[in-house]
Order: sequence, then C-alpha cells, then structure tokens
Amino acid sequence: MSIIEQATRRLEELRRAGIEIPRGTKPEGGEAAGAAVRPLRAGREAAAAPAPAPAEAPARAARPVEIDLDGLAAQGYLTPGLANRAMAEEFRVIKMQLLRNMDAAAAKGLRRNLIAVTSALPGEGKTFFSMNLAMSLAMEVDYHALLVDSDVLRPSVLRRFGLAEDVGLLDLVTRPELDVSDALLRTNVPKLTLLPAGTPSAKSPELLSSASVEKLLTELADRYADRIVIFDAPPILLASGARHLASRVGQVVMIVEADSTDSHSVAQAFAAVETCPLVSSVLNRAPTKTASAYGYYDA
Repeated sequence: MSIIEQATRRLEELRRAGIEIPRGTKPEGGEAAGAAVRPLRAGREAAAAPAPAPAEAPARAARPVEIDLDGLAAQGYLTPGLANRAMAEEFRVIKMQLLRNMDAAAAKGLRRNLIAVTSALPGEGKTFFSMNLAMSLAMEVDYHALLVDSDVLRPSVLRRFGLAEDVGLLDLVTRPELDVSDALLRTNVPKLTLLPAGTPSAKSPELLSSASVEKLLTELADRYADRIVIFDAPPILLASGARHLASRVGQVVMIVEADSTDSHSVAQAFAAVETCPLVSSVLNRAPTKTASAYGYYDA
C-alpha cells in the first residue's frame, strides 16, 4: 500500500471517529500540504529577518571659498607660489619638528594630530604663524591642514584670508543639530580647510572649557585623523579657555616675540602650559644670519 493510500485511509478513520478535518487538507507529501507549509515558512522567515539598515546619509562636503593668494602673498604670508622662499624654508624646518612630535604625542596617548598655537599676550604673531604653518602643511604631499580659529575673543583668521565670518566653532558647541562639515570651508588651496570661530556670545570665553568642546576635539582627532588640525588659540594669559584647550591637544606651540615680551610674562605663559606633555617655542622676529622672520628652538 502506498503512502498516499495509507494517509487517505487514516483520514477516513478520523472522519468516522467524528474528528473534523478541514476541507482542502491533503496528505503529507501532497502538493496542497507543501503549498500550505511554504507560506507559513516564508512568514516566519520574514518575521525573523532584521529590518534593512537605513541608508547612510551622504557625507556633507565643506563649502568652497576663494582665498586671494596674490593679496595674501603681498601681505607677507606664505602661499603655494613660494614668493618668500626663505620663510618657506623656515616653516619647513618648524613643521618637520612638529610632525616628529606627533609620534611622541601618539606614544603618550594624546590627540596626536591636534596642535594649539598660543602666546603669552596679544600681538606676538601667533595668528600669522598659525596661518603660515597651515599653508606650509597643506603644501606637503602627504598632509592636509585644518586651521581652526579658536581665538573666540578676537577672531581674525578669516578676515586675514579676506573672507567673511561664518558659522564655526562656537556654533558647533552650542547647536547640537550642526555637523562639523556644516562649518568647514574648503579653500582654493587643495589641502587647506578652515573652521571659523563662529557666532560670538556673552559665553564665548567659557565655551572653550565646556564639555561640548571636549567632544568636538575628540571628533576632530578621530574623524579627521588624516589631517593636521591647527588651533589659533587665544593668548594663554588672557583666557582660561586657552589653558583648557592647550591641555587637551597633542602639542602646544608658544609664540614669543623677540625683544618685546617681558620675561615675567613669558615665564607665566610657560607655567600655564607646564602640564602639557609637548611644548615647543617659536621666537618671532628674531635676528638671524639670513635676517628672516622666525627663529626656532624647543622648550
């Protein structure tokens, strides 16, 4: 007796015993039974299958801006045209030391690609240095520079580049809906990007010491790990936020104007960053054999 015949006899016995058998049910192995199982199995699989992951939003690109490179060179700044070759060579020496320091910063568990540039007092040349350092790094084959105007009390980076102030650092730490890329400006120097100081407020000085800035520093260090991030920070003796920023980056560069800044202020400035593991010094406007603008030494 075949399996189908056996199953048919069993169904007949069940009906005689008064057990209701749903119409349309066929013995196991029959086509209808198989068809009944397939939708059930499909339904279980559909229920168990995870919902498809939402598509990632495309990365937002930094807004393009145009720097007047000829005008910048006329003011004595370093540009890709290398009009001032002596200064270009000086910054090459400086940046190579700072790049070597990045390895030491990484060994100490610091944010290796974050560099803060500060000074004891205003007018010692820190912004001029920050802009030239960023330009020099952008001219390297293997590096991309991100220059952050973090002197929130007296921002001047964009103005010196001939650009209008825009959304920036202060907005990123006060408006959580903003993404970092919303505030970045991509310049016509291929590997130079700017982050403006942003919209000032009465709380601007305190914001550099906030938890939001701490979070932003982590994001800049991790998300933009392929870039050297340079902070043009406030003078260290005038803003407590500058000390907080200096203690959170991989290394600090202290700008000292030769024959101008008094020794007491210089000593106070270095004392303010004594907890920072890596501090270098640049003596600005120091007389040298080539009458160049910068002399460099390690502190």
